[in-house]
Amino acid sequence: MSATAETTANVAEYMAGVGVAARAAGRAMARASTAEKNAALAAIADAIDARAAELATENARDMAAGREAGLEPSLLDRLELTPERIHAMAEGLRQIATLADPVGAVDELRQRPSGIQVGRMRVPLGVVGIIYESRPNVTADAAGLCLKSGNAAILRGGSEAVHSNRAIAECIRTGLESAGLPGDAVQVLATTDRDAVGRLITMTGTVDVIVPRGGKGLIERISRDASVPVIKHLDGVCHVYIDDAADADKAVDVAVNAKTQRYGTCNTMETLLVAEAVADTLLPRLAERFFEAGVELRGCEASRRRVPGMAAAGDDDWAAEYLAPVLAVRVVSGLDEALEHIATWSSGHTEAIVTQDWSRAQRFLREVDSSSVMVNASTRFADGFEYGLGAEIGISTDKLHARGPVGLEGLTSQKWIVLGDGHVRG
Repeated sequence: MSATAETTANVAEYMAGVGVAARAAGRAMARASTAEKNAALAAIADAIDARAAELATENARDMAAGREAGLEPSLLDRLELTPERIHAMAEGLRQIATLADPVGAVDELRQRPSGIQVGRMRVPLGVVGIIYESRPNVTADAAGLCLKSGNAAILRGGSEAVHSNRAIAECIRTGLESAGLPGDAVQVLATTDRDAVGRLITMTGTVDVIVPRGGKGLIERISRDASVPVIKHLDGVCHVYIDDAADADKAVDVAVNAKTQRYGTCNTMETLLVAEAVADTLLPRLAERFFEAGVELRGCEASRRRVPGMAAAGDDDWAAEYLAPVLAVRVVSGLDEALEHIATWSSGHTEAIVTQDWSRAQRFLREVDSSSVMVNASTRFADGFEYGLGAEIGISTDKLHARGPVGLEGLTSQKWIVLGDGHVRG
């Protein structure tokens, strides 16, 4: 679509046109070959590299507007496209091109007593709407993943990144068309009108799924108001439980990494649970490491007795996704109480146990109902790249249709196929 915010008088009419164009492009993408999709990804990457100076100029306009609007430093950091980040966008697209194409793969083809063969073929979802904030590099990442999985995409970035996103969108259109694929296969909404989001999430006739990426407020609003299916996660309240059968050194390393490797990510540990039998020795040791890293600790009464200077924790802390150097700490009697705490307070994202007792590890794996469950590993591994997906469009805490990091396969579905030779049912 060539419309701009300045020339779009009727948001409803504009969004209807976007939807129709996306549906038509989606049919073309579903039949595109792997070679065509990979050629488009390479061409988009080349266009980004060739227009790096232009992208930087447009991003500078967004950065200036953001500073004038008083955006927080963390948001400005997400918004900025440094030369390294621009090059990383291009390289990310080239990496997506190297990933196996899931479309058309047939699983479990088997012969039935009637003589027919029955299997399931992996197919694109169709039209994917993605709503996100701040980071303009998401525009390229999301476009690449949707393209490789045979989908059309409608992208709505934050108004604070409008100039950056439009410049990236031009690179995407150039690459698609140079590879002989429809430019409308990836549409970045030209309007910043909030009504466009409301329209997008209710376009059940032309949009198949919505993926919101952003803060809790955005995702709650989308989940509440959407009539199109949503792949989402609201919170990352992730736990690490240190069992009384844990190796002490492993426990300290895993817990410290899970919290301090990065603070602002959804797979960062927010609550540490420690078995009472090892709390006397491990908690002071852990606290020293966390205090050295500048982490504020908020604990239960049993934790505070063992660590002087620890603040008191309440129910708000057990439910908190801090995304900051703050950690809730609780001493539990053992595995059963840890499982109960996680069942009560977890957001269903990622939980880990540190233990040398394999039977307890197996219980933890079976009984914890989260999208990722780990044994003797940092929660920070809950990531599409670390799982071998190559890239991810987000992490889902839903149980249908995708769960955990959503890569190319998560952007597809399966349909039943039947192969016969004139078979009729008796």
